[in-house]
Amino acid sequence: MKRRVLSLLSLTAVLTLALNSCTIEVNDGLGEETVKPNPDTTVLSGNITKDITFKKGNYTLDGIVKVTNNATITIEAGATFNVSTSKTSGLVILQDGNINAVGTAAEPIVFTTSTKTPGDWGGITLYGSAPIKAINGNTSALSEDGNNVYYGGNDANDNSGTMKFVRVEYAGKKIGDGTSETNSMTFYAVGAGTTLENLVTYKGTDDGYEFFGGTVSAKNIVSYGNYDDSFDWQDAWSGQNNTNWYAFQTGTGNFGMEIEASSNADNTAPKISNITLIRNANTNPEAVNSPEISAIQFKKQGTGIFSNVYISGYKNIGTQKAYSVLIQDAATETSQVNNGKIVVAPLNYLNSDNAGVWGYAFTPNGGKTFTNAATVTKVSLTPGAWATVDGVNLLAGLQ
Repeated sequence: MKRRVLSLLSLTAVLTLALNSCTIEVNDGLGEETVKPNPDTTVLSGNITKDITFKKGNYTLDGIVKVTNNATITIEAGATFNVSTSKTSGLVILQDGNINAVGTAAEPIVFTTSTKTPGDWGGITLYGSAPIKAINGNTSALSEDGNNVYYGGNDANDNSGTMKFVRVEYAGKKIGDGTSETNSMTFYAVGAGTTLENLVTYKGTDDGYEFFGGTVSAKNIVSYGNYDDSFDWQDAWSGQNNTNWYAFQTGTGNFGMEIEASSNADNTAPKISNITLIRNANTNPEAVNSPEISAIQFKKQGTGIFSNVYISGYKNIGTQKAYSVLIQDAATETSQVNNGKIVVAPLNYLNSDNAGVWGYAFTPNGGKTFTNAATVTKVSLTPGAWATVDGVNLLAGLQ
């Protein structure tokens, strides 16, 4: 009988704790007490090794949070994470983790900071098990985000989860020696089973989105005010079902798109339909007198089949010239341009310098020319809170 009384007292204490901290499943002492991995806690920190759910509400992301051990982090519409800037913080989904973050246009999932300073934190990083081709054709490589994780696999349809209507603000924190940065959203060997739709990266100090190999595709994505390249990939990323990509470069910005395949000539060209790249007036590259002012750059055997491309605002700066498309090396021209693995057409290139020709950082073997296709118009994206920051409509440039 004493054992029964103690169990009931324990039950009372546990229920009191539950009301103040987290949701708990209990029994009366006849079996093991179990804690549901679904807390009402306001802080996300440490390693996530069990399924966990964050409902609509306000939270803090504190430090580097890694999802692993086959756990899934579920984030529901309307959840907002204020990221700690007193330490290096970021959300990392490892190969054996999963994310299910589904917001809506009216109630997006938001990661931001109180200081609202570009470079405040490390952004969101996903690791998958899809194929890559790194330098020398290597099928695995070590990440460059400070996590020191090897990425690359053999499952083209690998599924790292779902991200819809998610916005990342003020990411791109410097790492290592202080000269490298994380991106706002980074995808290492992420597979085609992963869903990436209606995403926003806002005012990060490195790339808006970077793909390191893998086969994942992305739809309806916005890169706004990111300091380096709006979109970037290497290691032979090969997503085939991409559509509706929009970049608005303002203040500081390098290339609209920087494309390479880590010098692997044998790669599958990714496909993107409907691209809009807009460079606001008085936007400058990070480094003074840098040539990184063109809309789309291909180098190191990078490839891409792009259709319905609308480009505006790419102007010469000083002695540097801006182009709709810039080919950086002869090997890329020979292997990829001349073999139809680099296509940017139809193209409408407006309010920009050096119209009608591609740029080359070498003497080309015959240069590409084009005629503007007036039928190509700006991308159309769903308006709403998902693409609004502090009352500013990020899609205004599309109107």
